[in-house]
Amino acid sequence: MLLVDLKFFDAENEETRTKQAAIWVGVWVTLAVIFGGIMFLWHGTQVAAEYFAGYLIEYSLSVDNMFVFVVIFSFFQVPQEYRHEVLFYGILGALISRGIFIALGASLVNNFEWIIYIFGAFLIYSAVKIARGGAEDIHPDDNPVLNWFKKHFPTTTKYDNGNFFTVENGKRVATPLLVTLISIETTDILFAVDSIPAIFGITKDPFIVLTSNVFAILGLRSLYFVLAGAMERLHLLRYGLGAILGFVGVKMLIEYFHIEIPIWLSLLVILGALAVTAVLSLKIPPKKKPEENRSVEEDQGAAKQQSADRTK
Repeated sequence: MLLVDLKFFDAENEETRTKQAAIWVGVWVTLAVIFGGIMFLWHGTQVAAEYFAGYLIEYSLSVDNMFVFVVIFSFFQVPQEYRHEVLFYGILGALISRGIFIALGASLVNNFEWIIYIFGAFLIYSAVKIARGGAEDIHPDDNPVLNWFKKHFPTTTKYDNGNFFTVENGKRVATPLLVTLISIETTDILFAVDSIPAIFGITKDPFIVLTSNVFAILGLRSLYFVLAGAMERLHLLRYGLGAILGFVGVKMLIEYFHIEIPIWLSLLVILGALAVTAVLSLKIPPKKKPEENRSVEEDQGAAKQQSADRTK
């Protein structure tokens, strides 16, 4: 499916690209829902609810991931027509890294039950951090992996028709496209550190954790092209994500006292947090940055001065 998505995805026309991306988002979500229905028929309500809760958590965190991708693409000034390919390989890398993280997490949970409480405390910390911060806190030039790569491998600032490598002065060098891909991959690993413990807070079944992650990640590329132009309108989403991570963290910690929150309540909290922050984001406009306010005031002052000059 990913290969079909890459082959038929039109990167030339922005309007067509957005429409195609919206169609593919619908395809991926439909497949995820169908799989959830199969889980319900084969394993019952509890397992299906755990799958959908995990899927919603991962999908909502993926939306937050989009904010960071926008910052990275803007920082490296990646031409629009090359972004779909970077995201394609980024998703392949994410699937591999998530598989490794999930296998490691499942092993830790099975062998050390107390690790759940560490996961819970970490999620509460992450909840506060994600609610207070945002994509503006991301600085691609501070990425240690990227800095190491640039130090040990020759790079160029020129793009070469979407290639990750090119030849410059007789030497094989990495293009900014490969540098961007490395930045996205390493950033996604940091996001996985939040998302994987969060889903283990919903279910301990590695199969559900893996499938909910996979179905959420598969639609990431198409989701970017749908939301890229509307990121600012979802400016309150991080508060909803913070609430979800905080809730799951508390849920994991109170297991120590043998208190279990039913899965239906977890689903309601996740859906409610996302719905409330989405509606409020559309109702409440984002605050302008100080420099934007100064720019508006300067424009207004210039307009008043021009008006005064005309009346003289």
